[in-house]
Amino acid sequence: MTSSIAPVRFEGDALILLDQTLLPEREVERAYTRWEDVAEAIRTLVVRGAPAIGVAAAFGVVLAARASNATSTDALIADLEPAVKGLAATRPTAVNLFWALDRMRRTAETLRARPVTEARARLLAEAEAILAEDLAANRALGDHGAELVPANARILTHCNAGALATAGYGTALGVVRSAHARGKLALLWVDETRPVMQGSRLTAWECVREGIPHRLIADVAAASVMARGDVDLIVTGADRIAANGDTANKIGTYALAVLARHHGIPFYIAAPFSTIDPALASGAEIPIEERDAREVRRVGPHPTAPDSSPVYNPAFDVTPAALIAAIITERGVFRPPYRFK
Repeated sequence: MTSSIAPVRFEGDALILLDQTLLPEREVERAYTRWEDVAEAIRTLVVRGAPAIGVAAAFGVVLAARASNATSTDALIADLEPAVKGLAATRPTAVNLFWALDRMRRTAETLRARPVTEARARLLAEAEAILAEDLAANRALGDHGAELVPANARILTHCNAGALATAGYGTALGVVRSAHARGKLALLWVDETRPVMQGSRLTAWECVREGIPHRLIADVAAASVMARGDVDLIVTGADRIAANGDTANKIGTYALAVLARHHGIPFYIAAPFSTIDPALASGAEIPIEERDAREVRRVGPHPTAPDSSPVYNPAFDVTPAALIAAIITERGVFRPPYRFK
């Protein structure tokens, strides 16, 4: 099973992004020709999901290279540095962002002796390779994950780790897609995922569009459906995985893992191998982004709390490795104690 959703692509001289802030009401694609605008799109969640952010940032570097007036590759590389730093500053938690930018920087460094025109072409080819590799990785991890799914499975997921969060197939939802293609999926429970509602706005939209059987629930209903025996496994994505297996994902993931342990339900993480950050020993070292208070005080444009109410709005939480049954990647399924190679 493939996906018809392509949230990130490069056409002509522009990066094309499906504006995820407008879903599910409107499907609008936006064209970007400046890296600064790509950075703003990442910051404001026009594009979101760790793999998709990495792909978009790589193409942001391509746009910076095209905008440069450098006549030597050394000068071009110098011109790229503000773009790399500016794109890196957009979201602190998703490691795929930094992985993709480092890869683009390393590619540029190998081209110092080459003509500027060749350097620009090679940077575009590298960004396109990052996109293609993400698609392939997600399909592979989806197939690995489907092996863990029992017949007639009822799966619960959180946030959106689908085609919209990647180059077009999905991590957690990639597992669901692969299981569905094998006839193993009975139902996908979709958490709404407050405060930005990525589950209800995005995951449910993907399911409707592609005929995946699902049922939307409020976040606070997750414990109830588990207690009723209506969940066989939980699969979520990840924004960064520490060397010991501790995993940062959308806020609320940790609570699901605790509930899963209490109810004896396996809790899985699905993510490309690039999401693993071997430089961090544990989840205590993962930086957690705190976002605008207005996201909590409102649902879309509609106020749900007084504007004067103080807000704590972390975008992510960390699930300890001890609560994770396995981490699914394109390289296979890793189980505790986690040793990523």
